[in-house]
Amino acid sequence: MNNNRRRSFRPRPQKNNFRRRSGSISSNVTNGISNNGNMNFNRNVSLNNLHSVEKAMQKFNQLAKDAQSNGDPVLAQNYLQHADHYLRRYNELNSRKDNSINRNKTSESSSDKETENLNS
Repeated sequence: MNNNRRRSFRPRPQKNNFRRRSGSISSNVTNGISNNGNMNFNRNVSLNNLHSVEKAMQKFNQLAKDAQSNGDPVLAQNYLQHADHYLRRYNELNSRKDNSINRNKTSESSSDKETENLNS
């Protein structure tokens, strides 16, 4: 094998709308909503996924423990603040999920009562 040989990489064609997910580039107003660039910023829906939020929370707790054991209390506090943020988000998502389950059970039971009333 000749390890001294340089690799030649093919350049990729430049994309005009790199990382842009909306349809048109020229239009800044879509359906009457102003688009300032940050409104469509989406973190791959990671903050809406209960599992990924829990995983991030555990990761920052572990990083805080590691920083504390290495003798860096400032970094440990920073990581704990991040973990606290994810804990609040986790609790919010759990309460939303519980509310939607309760709403579904309520709507199912009310529809069951309506069908019983119709059949009587």
